[in-house]
Amino acid sequence: MNPKLAIKLMLWLIGVIILLHSAILMKIIPYNITWGGRLENNIEMYVFEIMSILINLFLVVLLLLRGRYLSCFIPMKVVNILLWAFLFLFGINTLGNIFAETTFEKSLSLLTLIFTYLVWVTLKDAKKI
Repeated sequence: MNPKLAIKLMLWLIGVIILLHSAILMKIIPYNITWGGRLENNIEMYVFEIMSILINLFLVVLLLLRGRYLSCFIPMKVVNILLWAFLFLFGINTLGNIFAETTFEKSLSLLTLIFTYLVWVTLKDAKKI
């Protein structure tokens, strides 16, 4: 798979993830089936969900920079380091989701594994983009 396709797929998937977090914020999806069932009240849910949306939007900016869809206003080396950090986080999150308490979160382990792979594809050969 080429890096440009991986970036496009991730951008679409992040859109879906942002919709998921928005549905949790709007209480369409109950928050007790997310975050390992550890959230105890609406305030915690709002903090975690808003932070998740902001982190996903930050990842969108990094991917747009990496794919050269935006003019790079920070060095590409910094973009790459941040994407490596996301690769690590997605890998750890995949393991966390596998051992989660709810079936909903366990099913998300496949999605985080896909993200891990797609980020790796964007990083493995810097010259292809």
